[in-house]
Amino acid sequence: MSTAIDRDTTVLHREPSYNEKREDSLEEAPLEEKEDRYEDHDVAVFVGCVLGSIVGASNIYLGLKTGFTFGAQLFGAIFGFAILKALSKALPDSGLLGFLGGPFGPKENCTVQSAATAAGGLGILMVSAVPAMYQLNLLSDDPSKDIGKLIALVSCTAFFGVFFVIPLRKYFIVHQKLTFPTPAATAYTIRSLHRGKSGAAAARKKSLALLYSFCAVFVFKVVSGYAPGILYDWHIGWTLYRLGFTSMINLENYGWWIQFTPAFFGAGMLSGLNASWSFFGGTVLAWGIISPSLIKNGLAFGKPISEEYPLVTYMSMSLSDPNSYAETPSPRYWLLWPGVLIMLMYSFADVIITCIPIVRSSFWSILNEKIPYSYRLRHGNEDKTPMADRIPTSWWTIGLLLSTVMSCAILATQFHMNVGEAILALLLGFLFSFIGIQSSGYTDVNPVSTVAKASQLIFGGISKGTGLAIHPAQTLNMTAGVIAAGSAAQATDMTGDLKTGYLLRAKPKNQFIAQLCGSVVSIFLTCGLFILFTKASPCIIHPDEDGPPCTYGAPSVAAWAAVAIAVTAPKLPIPASSGYTAIGLAIFSVVCLVVKTYWVPKKYWGYFPNWNAVGLAFVVPNLYYSIAMAVGSTFNHFWLLRNPAGYDMYMFAVSAGMLAGEGLGGVLQALLAIAGVDGQAYGTAIGCPGMEFCG
Repeated sequence: MSTAIDRDTTVLHREPSYNEKREDSLEEAPLEEKEDRYEDHDVAVFVGCVLGSIVGASNIYLGLKTGFTFGAQLFGAIFGFAILKALSKALPDSGLLGFLGGPFGPKENCTVQSAATAAGGLGILMVSAVPAMYQLNLLSDDPSKDIGKLIALVSCTAFFGVFFVIPLRKYFIVHQKLTFPTPAATAYTIRSLHRGKSGAAAARKKSLALLYSFCAVFVFKVVSGYAPGILYDWHIGWTLYRLGFTSMINLENYGWWIQFTPAFFGAGMLSGLNASWSFFGGTVLAWGIISPSLIKNGLAFGKPISEEYPLVTYMSMSLSDPNSYAETPSPRYWLLWPGVLIMLMYSFADVIITCIPIVRSSFWSILNEKIPYSYRLRHGNEDKTPMADRIPTSWWTIGLLLSTVMSCAILATQFHMNVGEAILALLLGFLFSFIGIQSSGYTDVNPVSTVAKASQLIFGGISKGTGLAIHPAQTLNMTAGVIAAGSAAQATDMTGDLKTGYLLRAKPKNQFIAQLCGSVVSIFLTCGLFILFTKASPCIIHPDEDGPPCTYGAPSVAAWAAVAIAVTAPKLPIPASSGYTAIGLAIFSVVCLVVKTYWVPKKYWGYFPNWNAVGLAFVVPNLYYSIAMAVGSTFNHFWLLRNPAGYDMYMFAVSAGMLAGEGLGGVLQALLAIAGVDGQAYGTAIGCPGMEFCG
């Protein structure tokens, strides 16, 4: 994960295991000289791209469900080891056509996870800002007609982010020595997998656990689509209503049912108790307390969706006509604004508090440049990577120049941005990457997608200052947001990846090539999968206000669109009661953070809610995900207490298998829907108000 669940999910993060605290010993561990010749297999890049594609496909599915995306580092490291180790044994020396086979060591394993991270990382754009552009009618009705535009837009973020991060490597990794918990854990995992017979045995156990959980969940997800009310969704309120307990229909109407989603059970395992239970607590507050109160007091309204049964949706939301919703909002629209403001304020406050000690330490970095080279080398402040293995300056400078020119040309011709606006969007991406890298380096939380919404505020001011009409203003706003958020997210991921290589003393040059290859794969993969999902479920980009809720809640999409509407509208389309509540809760969340940071001992921090997770619960209309995550984190907690050795051996492998298995199962379900052979055509609605209400 980067572990950041969300990068819009950027908001939740797991509690680091003891393995992540061994960076110093890992960095100082002697490296066998014979491993130096192990880094030249091109097949490592290919395998990494394939594994990254699996994670990328899962991220599109999971991201459209709840905004959560996950990094591919550890998935690529473990599965890459299993594949290439077997291949190296089958073709031990020269290999097939001099290309496959041969010895396989930690550095090659690092190449695999580098390619996987890059190939699986750009799905964040297709589960947030890009679908929001369609919901605001800024692009055509059919994404397949915009394939050229989508590829061009994603290419701008992919290549600019990869190139400009290279000069940051020395500052953040060599000088500041940021921890990067998940990349450090990946390096430790790779090292342990290659540790003789004991490492091979552990690797086999981890690989099999990941494979078994992946296959089991994949099959379960596909099969459950044909009987969702029995295997996947338990609509308790609907069932009780049919049995005569008529008041229980409210559970159904507000979305309180149970979904057996292995992916979010696994997400809870990775996120830990604090983040998962904060998410669940926010769900109870938003949808169990505030939402019914709004309905009772006439501050929000539901819409009947059935003439036969008292089924009402409280999840409808019109982004095409938000002014009408300011007068008669649904609970989802009303809750959207407090959720967005909580996440924005809390993220900015967290970044500022995190950066205060960093700014202080920067004075030491400045002074450090005046200290003799021999002293810096003895005290670990000099890059120990041989010059021949470093990325040549000409590579990234020429690449940065060309990607900048390409981006300006694409944005000018395809999205009507002038050169100044295009360069400003790129510069904001560069600046936001500092925030993302610092936060990820210290806490494993990547707040880029939330923080990058600041670009929408900046370009909202530009559009109003230049007198742009609503439609061009929103196009400028969203396009700039995609560039700033996407390039910053890409740079943050790549920096963490370079940290893994630094700890393993892998060649940055090889990692850079793997990252470029993975980025190319990611561009076409994410665009193709987005078209696939929107074709299977058009409600992603064209939600039906009066029908049942869309299978894909896409909360990040709603957040991006809402900010674009707010900063470009002549009058804020926000209900007064929602606006006041948003301001009050946002201030309270920042006060909680300040109190926790400066006046509460660190051992008690876990008892303070993660307000990013609380804010996310206000935005996510699918209540069952927080239930699944709370159960998963609780299970994980007791597993760690009862069996620490088994936990450290299998926890990540099992949870990663669950995430990837359900995500890839969702991809197959989308293909089956397009073919007309999915559960809608041949399944049973037993246990559901209708097939459209399940799955």
